[in-house]
Amino acid sequence: MTVMETTEPGTDTCAGPPRATRRPDGRDQYTISEVVAFTGLSAHTLRWYERIGLMPHVDRSHTGQRRYRNRDLDWLDLVGKLRLTGMPVADMVRYAEMVREGDHTYTDRFELLEATRRDVRARIAELQGTLAVLDRKINFYADAGRPLASEGSR
Repeated sequence: MTVMETTEPGTDTCAGPPRATRRPDGRDQYTISEVVAFTGLSAHTLRWYERIGLMPHVDRSHTGQRRYRNRDLDWLDLVGKLRLTGMPVADMVRYAEMVREGDHTYTDRFELLEATRRDVRARIAELQGTLAVLDRKINFYADAGRPLASEGSR
């Protein structure tokens, strides 16, 4: 059972709407090397996610090899988005635990994601200020490289 399978049908699936993927049609079972190819994550990272509870209970084949499902890939896509927000791994693990606990954690999940959104918006504003400085410098150097109008008329 995966994190995603712990919720009832019709409840928050956490990974968002289905997206176009490179996954082969009709398949719902992947080896760790296939997941590495799909996600760009290393096998070491996937095993670590499982170890820390961010990617709990990945199914296994009869020989003990990990077998990931489409739901696992959807979850990993969400984790990747959370990583891009700068969310600490401990908060991602806490979020995964809340998902497993069920619907009664919606308020706590909402608050965690709201706080993350505030942080992202603050970083975006900071980056926009940085971009404005870069744009001014680039414009200055672009203008400095042009011949002066008085020199062009000689």
